[in-house]
Amino acid sequence: MSETTTPVSGASGPLRAGERVALTDPKGNRKWVVLTPGKVFHTTKGGVSHDDIIGSPDGLVVTSAGGMQFLVFRPILQQFMVSMPREAAVIYPKDAAHIVMFADIFPGARVLEAGVGSGALSLALLRAIGPGGQLVSYERRPEFAAVAQGNVTTFLGPQPGWRLIVGDLVESLDVLPPKVPFDRVVLDMLAPWECVDAVGEVLSPGGLLCCYVTTTTQMGRVADQIRAHGGFTEPDIDEVMVREWHAEGLAVRPGHGTTGHTGFIVTSRRLAPGVTAPMRRRRPAQGAYGPDYTGPMPKNVILTS
Repeated sequence: MSETTTPVSGASGPLRAGERVALTDPKGNRKWVVLTPGKVFHTTKGGVSHDDIIGSPDGLVVTSAGGMQFLVFRPILQQFMVSMPREAAVIYPKDAAHIVMFADIFPGARVLEAGVGSGALSLALLRAIGPGGQLVSYERRPEFAAVAQGNVTTFLGPQPGWRLIVGDLVESLDVLPPKVPFDRVVLDMLAPWECVDAVGEVLSPGGLLCCYVTTTTQMGRVADQIRAHGGFTEPDIDEVMVREWHAEGLAVRPGHGTTGHTGFIVTSRRLAPGVTAPMRRRRPAQGAYGPDYTGPMPKNVILTS
């Protein structure tokens, strides 16, 4: 993919040299190639010349020397996200789509992201905020940041509104312009509860905090930390599952490509300065906040007997 010179997103017209395209065989197997004049894509059913593709319209069908047909398309975002180079696990498209909608990422938004990984969520956020928005992304590991930078550039091209900072979010927030609040904060990291207080200082009133975690332990702890802060609404917690279906004649059944648990998405809104969320009465499970509990005690919860 390092050969790619033409951004994938927004491309139209004939397929050009330097573009990344998907070749899909009759069984649905997909292979990715960067179109290069004079090169040949080799398969078990013979080769496919890149020159037969370059200059043709998107959605082409080409035939290999051995007679196998391939569909040729430019990749869409969700395909690119699951096939791009990675140093860290990526957020699946189903979760990224849910985050964009439920964190209300809008065109022109100013968004703070921490935990860039390989850049999958950054791609979704940049697509959503558009050229008028701003995305500030933090990543602790420089090798992850380098891969993310390459993936974003490959798919979207240069992004003037994106600032990628290598460093710890809490320790590096002071490098940002003072008193410029963010509309949204998205945390995809091992311990997002450690950042709740810090991001609460830079999130505008009414803004949304979204945390993506993979385990129930992480999910419970970040939810309790949000409650303990006192300046956020009661967190909403979601899990997204996608079930594919097969439909051919009378054979209508669930497909084999169902995607189950990948992570939990915790969202909450920032309250106005000095405002505390109303007390909430709940009947927790026995021992939920008993003598052995060591986490933060929510400020807006009244335990009932």
